[in-house]
Amino acid sequence: MSNPRILSYVEAVCEATDQEMASDPAVIVFGLDVDDPKAIQGTTRGLLEKYGKERVFGTPLSEDAMTGAAIGMAQAGLRPIHVHIRMDFLMLAMNQLINVAAKSHYMYGGQVSVPIVVRSMIGKSWGQGAQHSQGLYSFFMNIPGLKVAAPTTPYDAKGCLIAAIRDDNPVMYVEHRILHFQKGYVPEASYTVAPGKARIAVTGTDVTLVGISYMQIECLRAQKYLESVGISAEVIDPIWLSPLDIDTIVESVLKTGNLCVVDNGWTTCGASAEIIAQVAERLQGKRNVRFKRMGFAPVTCPPTPYLEHLYYPNGQTIAAAAFELAKGDIETKWMPAEREDLKDIEFKGPF
Repeated sequence: MSNPRILSYVEAVCEATDQEMASDPAVIVFGLDVDDPKAIQGTTRGLLEKYGKERVFGTPLSEDAMTGAAIGMAQAGLRPIHVHIRMDFLMLAMNQLINVAAKSHYMYGGQVSVPIVVRSMIGKSWGQGAQHSQGLYSFFMNIPGLKVAAPTTPYDAKGCLIAAIRDDNPVMYVEHRILHFQKGYVPEASYTVAPGKARIAVTGTDVTLVGISYMQIECLRAQKYLESVGISAEVIDPIWLSPLDIDTIVESVLKTGNLCVVDNGWTTCGASAEIIAQVAERLQGKRNVRFKRMGFAPVTCPPTPYLEHLYYPNGQTIAAAAFELAKGDIETKWMPAEREDLKDIEFKGPF
């Protein structure tokens, strides 16, 4: 691919929104600070000026009421993108999301659709701590009627958002704060990254690493650390968590016999637990498999960088865990030294 077009994750989200608003007047954007000069890290920049305050507007700090308004708008024929900023505060709108948005299509015999996109950010950054760092998307994976997208790359950020906007179901669109700084190949033309297909970012033979959202980047770092000691890791990005492409993961684990799933949330009843359970069910009697799940330590999210370093998985700790899986010997310990050349790793494609 000659001279690929490179955008940041933020630019990809903004471009997807702009293109869908231009092509469909039913698409609107609202939420806390979408019309602020900072424009939600830049993801809504220029939209107010281009489409006006009837289609791009800020809201009161009232998550429950405004989610109800979004559902009503969707049932009336609009396609709202509701920006909540932090996922932590979706908890204030759980009744609207779980008991109304997710169930209306079923309860009204298919006569009603709720095509809303709920954008929310997860993840650490500058010590935000207990109430601003949680990855709670596994709550929504548990609910029939909701779809959950967690794109890692700018390419997927644009394609998943366009697919989500066009979907007649409510979609939870998850953005890790640190991913906003990622850059990668993004076509200018409109395209979709539809649910149902994970991506094999790196092929390998010894261990399968599944990284969710930002942990995909840490898994790519781990793959390089493992490569330096002769272990071949296959790295998979699920992209969509619900519906989940378990087939791609199962095929990889059938080959490697080792699976490490790295999450941006707690491991108990989390996305990593669900992926491992489905793989175990599918491969029982076919392959002996060793498993490992990694995620938040079982305590509240800390605010300080020192504690964060201990709390969150990183490329080195993931590599060490995968090393034990691949070696099949928990007595053999290895922890790679940090490499400066892996600090700014990005997955750019091609696709």
